[in-house]
Amino acid sequence: MSGFPWYDSPWLDTYVQAQAWIARAHPARLTEFEARLAPLHTDPAFRVKPIDRVFDEDTLQSIRHAIRALKPAQLELHEVRDFGRFIVHDHPYFTELQRALAGLVGEAVGESVEPSYNFLSLYSKAGVCGVHLDAPSAKWTLDVCVDQSIDWPIHFSQIVPWPRETDYAGPDWQERIKRDTRLHFTSCRLKPGSAVAFSGSSQWHYRDPLPLAAGRGHFSNLLFFHFIPRGMAEWVEPQRWPALLGLPALAEITERYAAHQ
Repeated sequence: MSGFPWYDSPWLDTYVQAQAWIARAHPARLTEFEARLAPLHTDPAFRVKPIDRVFDEDTLQSIRHAIRALKPAQLELHEVRDFGRFIVHDHPYFTELQRALAGLVGEAVGESVEPSYNFLSLYSKAGVCGVHLDAPSAKWTLDVCVDQSIDWPIHFSQIVPWPRETDYAGPDWQERIKRDTRLHFTSCRLKPGSAVAFSGSSQWHYRDPLPLAAGRGHFSNLLFFHFIPRGMAEWVEPQRWPALLGLPALAEITERYAAHQ
């Protein structure tokens, strides 16, 4: 359904369509809608926060043990082709760890947060992560390196407004974003046990393909803990907007988002 080409853009596309519909059908309600969603925008002054150590060594070893104990049936396969990775969403142990991280992340990002979701990302030798913005259900991300065979930089733009009308047509749109000097990309290299906190819904970010090693490929095991501003759990779900706003006809737009999920 998305008018934007990156993989996690249906939320933003739904927001833009809902905003246009409300402006047309109920213009007096537009300011309220935008105000309700305002906490999901990120302060332009925010900068990524590297964190040298998130877990002690015993906890890090427990995470590695949990990864080794995964059964093939637990690995999600739908991102193998485009990302070269197996993923596991909301593993019970990782969810338990995430609950204890809200204070650390809130301090790093400068606002009170609550857990949204998490996933383990097991990148293979084909690992790559194209240029994208996350949905605001991942406004804040704590990206933790568990293990890796080589340093693998992640690149971040400065905070940007949510896109609306910029031209993303053509196969080279990602390269155009990477080359845009106005975005002031910076890079972060993680080590096992270290992490970085960033705002994935308002910072372009990407990883270039993992380099090939002689005779085999490299790998990277990462844990992504996603957080949202405290109290915004309902508002990050577009399918709830019609009821929250008392605008049932808005469901014509938001149900398309729900069907895409």
